[in-house]
Amino acid sequence: MVNRLIDALPRSERGPIMARCEPVELAFGAVLCEPDEPFRHVYFPLTGFISLVVSVAGHRPLEMGLIGSEGMLGVTMVLGVGSAPLRAVVQGAGSALRMTAAQFRQAASVSPILLRGLNRYLYVLMAQLAQTTACTRFHEVEARLARWLLMTHDRAHADHFHLTHQFLADMLGVRRSGVTVAAGALQARNLIGYARGEIRILDRSGLEAVSCECYAAVVDDYRRLLN
Repeated sequence: MVNRLIDALPRSERGPIMARCEPVELAFGAVLCEPDEPFRHVYFPLTGFISLVVSVAGHRPLEMGLIGSEGMLGVTMVLGVGSAPLRAVVQGAGSALRMTAAQFRQAASVSPILLRGLNRYLYVLMAQLAQTTACTRFHEVEARLARWLLMTHDRAHADHFHLTHQFLADMLGVRRSGVTVAAGALQARNLIGYARGEIRILDRSGLEAVSCECYAAVVDDYRRLLN
């Protein structure tokens, strides 16, 4: 498995980047950074994936974005800001490549090709955050759940993953009962299978049809700018 940002580099540029990286395992639930605290490391996921969540006093955290093998955690450092804007929590256990924040700044400063790719990915990530905000405000829970499952499916590299109703409710910012109803509706259509916290994608094309347009919008941004 590869990280697409690194894999897109010419071989002459890829080698020096890989030499700065160390392989790490991302444990489910691990907090990789907190808002307003300096980045110590940046992460290029391979098989693991990371949630970006925001917290408001008196409310449970709300997921705003997902980072998998298409991107990286810490890309906002290219703006010259060394602190994290959001909390980053491992949502899918797996492998990643990691380098120190100082190594990342140095690598970006000497590689125009890398910097160009990072700037494009930053745009795509910002668009994802904005789209998620609009989706949370305007779309029904069932469509939002379908979108979220598709985004997770893209990054899980598997048709099944472990997600409890409470976790889904927290990520979508809704009551657990709302997720139970929405997941039940998707299961009744044979789009997903759900039992004891294990979700299996049974009909991806059907799930795409149920999802709101926000999923396609984010995917189109990625394909247009990074493929």
